[in-house]
Amino acid sequence: MINQEALSALTAETVPTSYVEAGGITFAYRKFGAESEVPLVFCQRYRGTMDDWDPAVVNGIAKERTVILFDSAGVGLSTGVTPNSVPDMADYAITFIETLGFKQVDLIGFSMGGMVAQHVTLKRPDLVRRLILAGTGPGAGEDTVRSRNGVFEVMTTPVNEDKDFLFLFFEPTETSQAKGREYLERLQWRKTDRAPLVTAETIKAQTQALIGFAAGPDTAYPRLAEIKQPVLVANGDNDIMAPTINSFIMSQHIPNAQLILYPDSGHGFLFQYPERFVLHVSAFLSE
Repeated sequence: MINQEALSALTAETVPTSYVEAGGITFAYRKFGAESEVPLVFCQRYRGTMDDWDPAVVNGIAKERTVILFDSAGVGLSTGVTPNSVPDMADYAITFIETLGFKQVDLIGFSMGGMVAQHVTLKRPDLVRRLILAGTGPGAGEDTVRSRNGVFEVMTTPVNEDKDFLFLFFEPTETSQAKGREYLERLQWRKTDRAPLVTAETIKAQTQALIGFAAGPDTAYPRLAEIKQPVLVANGDNDIMAPTINSFIMSQHIPNAQLILYPDSGHGFLFQYPERFVLHVSAFLSE
């Protein structure tokens, strides 16, 4: 077992991968950072693994608290079959958190991970202290908007290339695209023990889960008022994947929510402004 002093010295690039078995799944995870009573658990995006978190974001937050990255069922280095509904994904997240022995955590969910985080909070409000919803939406509901035409075709291509990420996550401006390329370079900082790309089966299941959330059956929208925890909602000012208006709608329906929008940015705003996002997250979690 790694002691706390050693954990504090580790980074997203150097922390070894740990494994825990629960619910018939072997979950892969990475835990490191400064010791904190309540850790921050990261719920990842569509097609994302632990290695798709920006080291600049994760390492920045880890300077002040314990962070936990994990691959859910059927994703990356974890075993099992990826469920095709967001509520079922939330069940796996709850199982993982409880198996690590935590009675309460802070959650950050990015994109699809934000959808999962909403359902975790609705299913187990006692388990979540504070919630961060980044580049995500509440699902089908009044005045919500679906992603821009053409986005779905790019995001579901068998293999996403750098140009696809630059289109999906960043604005077409010179400044945003330059920051996007820097983000893609940072993703290569970790050299060993990397998670493999998600499989075609996982992409299919996650796509079905997104459709179920956006089309209505699994939407969190009607229950947003039940989320009583402090919530930070954040997005770029022109997200073409999870349209920015949906972040505003969430902030209006969650009783204790605050909204931050970042300029000249889209879905990947947190990777475009890693230092600023870290400051906002740290301030929110320390309130």
